[in-house]
Amino acid sequence: MNVWVALLWGAFSSAALFLGQILAGPLQPRVKVTGLLMGFGAGTMLSAVAYELVPLSDLGNGAGVAVAFFAGALVYYVADRLVDARGGADRSAIADDHPAGASDAVDSPGSGAAMFLGALLDGVPEAFILGIGISLGGSVSVAFVAAVFVSNVPQGAAGTLALQQAGTPDRTITAMWAALTAATAAVAAIGFLVGDSIPNQGVYASVFAGGAVLVMLADSMMPEAFEHGGRSVGLLTALGYLAATVLTILD
Repeated sequence: MNVWVALLWGAFSSAALFLGQILAGPLQPRVKVTGLLMGFGAGTMLSAVAYELVPLSDLGNGAGVAVAFFAGALVYYVADRLVDARGGADRSAIADDHPAGASDAVDSPGSGAAMFLGALLDGVPEAFILGIGISLGGSVSVAFVAAVFVSNVPQGAAGTLALQQAGTPDRTITAMWAALTAATAAVAAIGFLVGDSIPNQGVYASVFAGGAVLVMLADSMMPEAFEHGGRSVGLLTALGYLAATVLTILD
């Protein structure tokens, strides 16, 4: 495995955003279906956090793992608050819950750029983890790539709808997803280089990113999924968790 492999897999996992953009139109009137898909994607990522990012084998590193995990959660939390304050809070919104002209975030100047930064913020930990995993494990984790890909589909659909509601042209949205895919591919390559050059610190870097992913799930994906998907989201989240766990066992 080399850095180019990490770059390509990072790009592949984020390319699901384009699939989400294609499905945004058909899914727009089917808000509950989008919520259920987001719940399934959240379940796959929860499994990835449990089995790929913070496995039992890493817990022997003691307090360092706990500190790195909480530090990742705190860094994401602060960065997310900053992005939200600039107009990126609606980047994962499945449906517009207010009439046109009533939203300060969606209709504010520069909110499209802020939503892009928010989507990038959500994708960076996943891509970084992917690169580190390839470096430390010497192979691609099918379970983790599948979890990231699946979770990016509803995020791409919801993000596309939110950007459209903010008045962003479709061509610009496509360019934004392309830029985000390129950026996450680069982050995956950086993760590979970090894990390859300082292998002893790779575990802490992965756990750090895992904390960020968990906050992202709790802060955006899961609440949005439950709001629009209803109580059935719990079952879909469990199914997503189970599916990713089975892939981990088979991997």
